[in-house]
Amino acid sequence: MLSSFWHWYVVIITVFTILASLWLLRWTKGISNRDKDNETGSTGHVWDEDLVELNNPLPRWWLQLFYITIIFAFVYMFLFGGLGNIGGYLGWSQEGQYEAEMNAAAEVEEAIFSRYREMDNETLMADAEANATGQRLFANNCSMCHGSDARGARGFPNLRDDDWLYGDSFDTVMQSITDGRQGAMPVLVGHLDDNAISDLVVYVQSLSGQKADAAMAANGKQTFDMFCVACHMPDGSGNQALGAPRLNDDIWLYGGEPEAIRTTLIQGRNGNMPAYKDLLSEDRRRLLAAYVLSLSK
Repeated sequence: MLSSFWHWYVVIITVFTILASLWLLRWTKGISNRDKDNETGSTGHVWDEDLVELNNPLPRWWLQLFYITIIFAFVYMFLFGGLGNIGGYLGWSQEGQYEAEMNAAAEVEEAIFSRYREMDNETLMADAEANATGQRLFANNCSMCHGSDARGARGFPNLRDDDWLYGDSFDTVMQSITDGRQGAMPVLVGHLDDNAISDLVVYVQSLSGQKADAAMAANGKQTFDMFCVACHMPDGSGNQALGAPRLNDDIWLYGGEPEAIRTTLIQGRNGNMPAYKDLLSEDRRRLLAAYVLSLSK
């Protein structure tokens, strides 16, 4: 793909197309059977005895416009290139244009972000202009999952409450944005019968304050203590080091109704927060973290 074949392919096709267009204009200009009396051009095609297809030449000004476009094509290729790898007289290239535009954008960005770089985290979170920029970054990069109002959706955390899977420190949020997160709820109850799973569902509901059958909750607690406390802790307070959610509040990532809890237990869950370290600069990620934290604080 990187051989000189494609260079010559482009050169030959381009030059042939332009010259063929010039030849076509000259060739069609002279094709007609002239009537000696009135010089009318005809293709020789006649229908219904007297319906003749004419081939009169184009108006001169129109024909000259075609010639001008051909001349323009050669002038353009001489100045800007366009024949494979052959550069133009002015030295223009797509790569050079891209680099120039990116350098110009970097200069503008530096002027904007330099003032935020000197702020500490708390000042940045309270700065109105910083939050306005962070909101635009959020809308462009995060709203498709967390919603334009950052209130999340089923399977996507609400960023406006005070419930954090991995913690609400500035460094923790920055790490989530930079490196992403891989959340996994494994299936640990595959060998349990339906009654045992139902008891566990009832106990999980009781942790969040929902009405639950006391006997079923007591049976479910035994199962919970056996399989779930390692991540969610004995009191259901969760573990931010693992990203294990709290179960003793009324905030649910996938839903707190019985069927949703049962699905989580039987099928497990796999959450994925993509990494933005290669998509956003550190300055942008910092503004984004400040904006997200300002929503809940």
